[in-house]
Amino acid sequence: MKRKPIFWTGLTLAGLVALSGCSTMSQLTGQSESIEYKSTVTGDPLVVPPDLTQASDNTHYKAPAGTARLSDYAASQRAQGSVSPADRVLPQAPGIQVMRDGTLRWLVVSEPAQTLYPKLIEFWGEQGFTIQSQNPQTGLIETDWAENRAKIPEGWLRSALGSILDQVFDSGERDRFSTRIERVNDKTEVYVTHQHMVETPTTDGAAFKWVFGKEDPGLNAAMLARMMVYLGTDQKKAATDIKNATRDTGPGTTAQLAAGQASLVVNEAFDRAWRRVGVAIDSARFTVEDRNRNQGDYYIRYLDTDTGQKIEQQTIFGRMFGSRNSAEPLKLRIHVAQQGNGSEVSVLDQNGKQLTDATARRILTVLDKNLKEIQ
Repeated sequence: MKRKPIFWTGLTLAGLVALSGCSTMSQLTGQSESIEYKSTVTGDPLVVPPDLTQASDNTHYKAPAGTARLSDYAASQRAQGSVSPADRVLPQAPGIQVMRDGTLRWLVVSEPAQTLYPKLIEFWGEQGFTIQSQNPQTGLIETDWAENRAKIPEGWLRSALGSILDQVFDSGERDRFSTRIERVNDKTEVYVTHQHMVETPTTDGAAFKWVFGKEDPGLNAAMLARMMVYLGTDQKKAATDIKNATRDTGPGTTAQLAAGQASLVVNEAFDRAWRRVGVAIDSARFTVEDRNRNQGDYYIRYLDTDTGQKIEQQTIFGRMFGSRNSAEPLKLRIHVAQQGNGSEVSVLDQNGKQLTDATARRILTVLDKNLKEIQ
């Protein structure tokens, strides 16, 4: 927990001692996780440092570019009749099964995707997030960055001073979540991934910068449990189901990116490989424009910062007068194909031709890394 650069009074310093000895509300109620997100978009937007976007294995990361308000989206959905008012009064809980494959968990919901999707939009709003982007065509929902305020100790002093302490203390951590849904056998599968950033001192100690941290599968599972409760599942049942999730049968995924080759070999049949590659893409935060399961294609937009092209951080004058970066995102496909008893993952251009250049290798390297993390 870090101190924001404002004047400290003796009362605040004394309060810090009192706060450090108090339990969070979640712990008092017996819950295992402490989650209380507050969006940082309007008051404290997170800007990714330019040097962070140059990392060879994280070329896809971009700072938030805009926000879609939850209230506007929900209003439009109600106007279109997507969410029935009857669904808001004692809603009937859909059948929900929790599946597990290694560290990966996901939900299988007995509800059509078209009615579940707007509920998931509203769920993230309830959790304290604003929606950065949503695409019903691809079944994707992406939140903006938010701070987990539960990581700031809670006690009588914070309750007394309220918003004053909220301005003084900052956890120095941010999360944003991605939700993807898929139709499978008249049911809807729901996957949740997230990105984590931590504010760390620079080498000279004169300032702070945001650095990407490791994704926590436990946090993804905790949000799935909350999602189950939001959809009508009893809290204790949701916790039990997440803990005792049904394990997918079969050996763990083995991904191998051979030296000098531009394809990733996955030791899984197509269905399982497609699911895992999809989660790896979500974790990589590639911009997915469309997908075609029958053809095995994820359509993405990818901005490669290692090509030598000039990529500028826009100034205020650039935003005012409409100037733009000289580098444009590439439209590519991530292709999953059955190969014998396993599957092969490759990168295709817009015309379906396989790419074997350095860009393709960088994309496959990121996917390989993420696939290994969910084993």
